[in-house]
Amino acid sequence: MNKLLYIFLFFFCLNTFGQDSLSVAKTDSVTVASKFSEKDIIDSTKIKERSFSNFKEKYSDSSFDYEPKSKGKSAWERFKEWLAYWYNKIFSLGNDEASMSAVELILKILAVIVILFVIYLIVKAIMNDEGQWIFGKSSDKKVIHYDEIEKNLHLVDFEKLIKEAVKSGENRLVIRYYYLWLLKELASKEIIEWDIEKTNSDYLYEIKNEKLRNDFAYLSYLYNYIWYGEFELGEETFSQAIQSFEKTIKTL
Repeated sequence: MNKLLYIFLFFFCLNTFGQDSLSVAKTDSVTVASKFSEKDIIDSTKIKERSFSNFKEKYSDSSFDYEPKSKGKSAWERFKEWLAYWYNKIFSLGNDEASMSAVELILKILAVIVILFVIYLIVKAIMNDEGQWIFGKSSDKKVIHYDEIEKNLHLVDFEKLIKEAVKSGENRLVIRYYYLWLLKELASKEIIEWDIEKTNSDYLYEIKNEKLRNDFAYLSYLYNYIWYGEFELGEETFSQAIQSFEKTIKTL
């Protein structure tokens, strides 16, 4: 009986305390509401709109592409595969790897041959278009002795050199020897003063005899045309040039 009394008293006190708390809360909220107006409660600050740039365009560079992409075959690789295909088909190897290895080896050999051929052409051009120096000493005589002949013009036996050049079929060289022989004879007769640095025009002005000057001008023209022009020299033109040089040399 006492226990029931205690329980009844406990619920009665709890209900009384809750009502007091609720009335205090209502009183406080009414007091707060009476202190502030609607303007104080609502925020009237203007909001500034912000825009964002298109970030996809900013990060469109290839360095931001993290997806691996398979590289396509180059034209050179496709060409080698094409050669390997036909090599395999012709020789019936039945092995694509063996065909590709054979094709790569052949291409390397061809590349070496091309490089050696280019080197040969360069050296041949440097050696005054002779190239026989690889196999002997004949080109040394043809290239180096040109300057030696001009430096020792008075000691050279041009008749002997001309016979050797005619025998070997070097017609342009024959004309060069004839012209140097003419200069040697003019210098020995003191018609001109020989100097390796002088030009054909310099010698022309030194010749006083008008007929000889005209003959020398014509022979200089033939020499320049044949030797420096490097034109094909026909037998008839070659024979006429020799006759003109020999005729003038004999008259000195």
